[in-house]
Amino acid sequence: MHTPSLTQLVPILQLAVGPVILISGVGLLLLTLTNRFGRMLDRSRTIIREITEGNHAPSVVANLNDQVQILHRRARILRLSITFAAVTVLCVGVLILGLFVAALGQIELAGALVAIFCVAIVGLIGSMLAFIADMNLSLRAAQLDWKRIERTDD
Repeated sequence: MHTPSLTQLVPILQLAVGPVILISGVGLLLLTLTNRFGRMLDRSRTIIREITEGNHAPSVVANLNDQVQILHRRARILRLSITFAAVTVLCVGVLILGLFVAALGQIELAGALVAIFCVAIVGLIGSMLAFIADMNLSLRAAQLDWKRIERTDD
């Protein structure tokens, strides 16, 4: 394998810019998801502490238990979303490496690179679908809070 000149290397680097931007965007998604995951865990710990340390009416305890169950479901969904996003970043990293190896070694890897890119995009789609599911469950938990407040106002 010969060492490419700078003029030969520039188009290869230009090919890698698109996937690098995808890594940056998915990195921001991962930051959002992990922050939501942390806040959700903190909230579940607070509710569990409230259940165990408080002296609440059975209806309030039932409401709090419902909230904990929703938070547990959200944790599983967020873990799935984070996993899909991480798979996306992993695939894009492999894609960039494959682009360089194919270009520098003049190896035909187009089919494999297309497959890797498709897996990365499917991972991104899966992450976003799980994120949407988490948002819906989050709203459901908020509705339980609102109902609890309405009951205590009566």
